[in-house]
Amino acid sequence: MSTPMSTGSALPGSLQEAVISAFAFGGPLQRADAQYRERSAQLELASAVADAIEAREVLVAEAGTGVGKTFAYLVPALLAGRRTLISTATKSLQDQLFLRDLPRLRELLRLPVSVALLKGRSSYLCLQRLAQARQTTTLPDRSAARTLAKLEQWAQRTVSGDLAELEGLDERSSLIPLVTSTRENCLGSECPEYRSCHVMKARREAMAADLVVVNHHLFFADLSLRDTGMAELLPSVDVAVFDEAHQLAEAGVAFLGSTLGSAQVIDFSRDMLAVGLGQARGLQPWQELAGACDRGARELRLTAAGPLREVRGSLKLRWSDRAGRGDFIEALAALGQACRQAADALEVVREMAPDFAKLAERAAALAARAAAFALDAEPGRVRWIDLTPQGLRLVESPLDVRDAMREQIAAAPKAWIFTSATLGADERLAWFTEQAGLEEARTLRVDSPFDYAAHARLYVPARFPKPNEPGHTAAVARLAAACARAAGGRTFVLTTTLRALAGVGDALQTDFEHDAEPIAVLMQGSVPKRQLLQRFLDVPRAVLVGSQSFWEGIDVPGDALQCVIIDKLPFPPPNDPLVEARVKRLESEGRNPFNDYFVAEAAVSLKQGAGRLIRSESDRGLLVVCDPRMGTMGYGRRLRAALPPMQALPDEAQALAWLDEISTVPAWG
Repeated sequence: MSTPMSTGSALPGSLQEAVISAFAFGGPLQRADAQYRERSAQLELASAVADAIEAREVLVAEAGTGVGKTFAYLVPALLAGRRTLISTATKSLQDQLFLRDLPRLRELLRLPVSVALLKGRSSYLCLQRLAQARQTTTLPDRSAARTLAKLEQWAQRTVSGDLAELEGLDERSSLIPLVTSTRENCLGSECPEYRSCHVMKARREAMAADLVVVNHHLFFADLSLRDTGMAELLPSVDVAVFDEAHQLAEAGVAFLGSTLGSAQVIDFSRDMLAVGLGQARGLQPWQELAGACDRGARELRLTAAGPLREVRGSLKLRWSDRAGRGDFIEALAALGQACRQAADALEVVREMAPDFAKLAERAAALAARAAAFALDAEPGRVRWIDLTPQGLRLVESPLDVRDAMREQIAAAPKAWIFTSATLGADERLAWFTEQAGLEEARTLRVDSPFDYAAHARLYVPARFPKPNEPGHTAAVARLAAACARAAGGRTFVLTTTLRALAGVGDALQTDFEHDAEPIAVLMQGSVPKRQLLQRFLDVPRAVLVGSQSFWEGIDVPGDALQCVIIDKLPFPPPNDPLVEARVKRLESEGRNPFNDYFVAEAAVSLKQGAGRLIRSESDRGLLVVCDPRMGTMGYGRRLRAALPPMQALPDEAQALAWLDEISTVPAWG
């Protein structure tokens, strides 16, 4: 049953009238900001959202950069007076909505709406795990000891327990898994700290709030595990909004499948050893049991790696390339046996403490998962192995989120709104609607109000090595260096692979080494992403070289960024097991995988990367795509059409001249 907000609509009459009044000149938004201007594109989107809310319909809306998408869905959602769920792509975007946008709108619209923020378990400090970490003598490294000391001080004063509050905490810290809980190791109501649990407090606040901000991973994790508090929350809302919806499908695929990871097993063995020695020393051979599980996980990783001795980044291996090998089958069976023996030992001491009961469940679940991966995959699913330098994950996943989304939408009548700056390259937004099972939804495309024709240029070098030719990376670095010098830094180089990132970054550092006015080269992976971006803004002359995570969600308005260089067309990797499975399905349907999948994916990714360039009405910039295929192949026209209407430049000289012009003229000139 839906719970209405206590306030009702802020203005009399229909929701449409209230929305129009809010955005009108003389309305609450304009009165609070002397620079405010009515934007027809924003009002068009807001009106469509209001229609969907009133009719309890499904709306898929693409809103170009500068439309004002966030307010366009928040204003009608708040004015509707109905219980609302907002899901966005990342935790940082959640924080932005909860800490900045919603408080501001709530004040401007004078609505006493209660708002809550809900994240996954790994975002909150677990007081019980903190106490255990304090007692352990085997912290991962020295930095973990320093971080633990900071955490303990912060734990005394935090109200929410949200780790995002702790300034300077590296999200890659090895301590975080030790002081946060998982579904597997949480003791639930048996935990000594249950009454003070930050996760449970966040869930209670979410259930009591009029509007709740979550993220896509949390949404799908609950559909898969029923463990995030969403199972009770989702049926109670009237409006569900998914911002940055272009990331929805991949987030869903990651959570709707099943996984068995070496890190899961190693974490379990460490917890079992600590609890066993601490609470039941001598009753079971805890060191032997934990050692067997740990060795089993590491041996499975080594076996899966096979001849791959040095792994950089993350690799996806075909299941068929490993699953048929005897050593892999034996390693998987040995891991399952080690977990089963641990489960049997834990059952003996199960009644001694809640920790043992939970550990027994974890061991049994790991053994069952190992047994399941020894069998064939379920129909309609694909398997692969994620391999990293230290770990592996066995993954079985659906090909998309069609069935899951259709099931949710059919379950209860409510308004479902999906929006992003990039949802496809056609009016039906087929790239998104097909993979999300929303072909029958109402669709809307609202173009950016920015004057790209006047403020942006596109350069695709014609005489340039193709991406598969040996000299391509060096040529990208040479052109990037020339552009950066012309722009005085202020350049992003976006690569499609980590290998290209390293090659371009190293070459740029060598190239700039002896310049009279040095240009700093900032490479993804050297420091945390937020810190790297701040350095880019702080250093007068800098080039940032980034891969996938910098293609979207990065906002650098003004003249701090005036050149974006993309190393090659971002086609999906053809040897990726998930891509291969999707291609086979399209072929079985009689469709053309290259046109319907590869080009469609490249168009959306290219649009995302290009979107880093122009972030405000006064921004100016140059987009360079270092792939001659965009100018010579038939599909190049389709890819160019997916981009904003930038004027094309014929040669490098004119591209550098444009950069020189905009770097010496103020953005408002």
